Amino acid sequence: MNVIYEDNHIIVVNKESGEIVQGDKTGDAPLSDCVKDYIKQKYQKPGNVFLGVTHRLDRPVSGLVIFARTSKALSRLNEMFRKGDVHKTYWAIVKNVPKEPEGRLTHWIVRNEKQNKSYAYNREVRDSKKAILDYRVLASGDNYHILEIHLLTGRHHQIRCQLAAMGCPIKGDLKYGAQRSNPDGSISLLSRHVEFVHPVSKESISLDAPLPKDILWQKILNNG
Repeated sequence: MNVIYEDNHIIVVNKESGEIVQGDKTGDAPLSDCVKDYIKQKYQKPGNVFLGVTHRLDRPVSGLVIFARTSKALSRLNEMFRKGDVHKTYWAIVKNVPKEPEGRLTHWIVRNEKQNKSYAYNREVRDSKKAILDYRVLASGDNYHILEIHLLTGRHHQIRCQLAAMGCPIKGDLKYGAQRSNPDGSISLLSRHVEFVHPVSKESISLDAPLPKDILWQKILNNG
């Protein structure tokens, strides 16, 4: 487990693709349990360890996840996420380059729970939620491009769904139109950077996730 930052109130971990943040019906051990074990052992804490999940990343996505180590930090972080005071930057590898090198995507997204998939519409439809993101082309390689994405809303599969609607599905994301899967089952989407004011100390926190093991990331960045 790769801890990027920790103090008495929060811990930020780099999630590997394939890990789940919180327990689900698969019964697989979630990242939250690994973090609890880490805290228990490192600080020799008796009994149950408190750990609050403040947000999630889809299973095939990698990158930064913020956990709360105290109830005070959890309630404040939850409020910060609700108000959009936690600024997250994502990187995605896509095969098709967008028509415009940067722009804003606005869709109305409908979630289909049975399929665990979201659908994007250009206008408001029944049961839809407005979804907005900003993107720009960060780097281009011979066959693939890296987009930098800033979310302005937090919807189910929002980045995956909106990039696919733009004609730029994420590499490896079969669910949203990629032609083939990645060998390790991941999709090439990384929660790369977070910035926020610490919920307790009020310091400015700015953190980056390491690039995934796939050397394609480095190749595109070096090319670009």
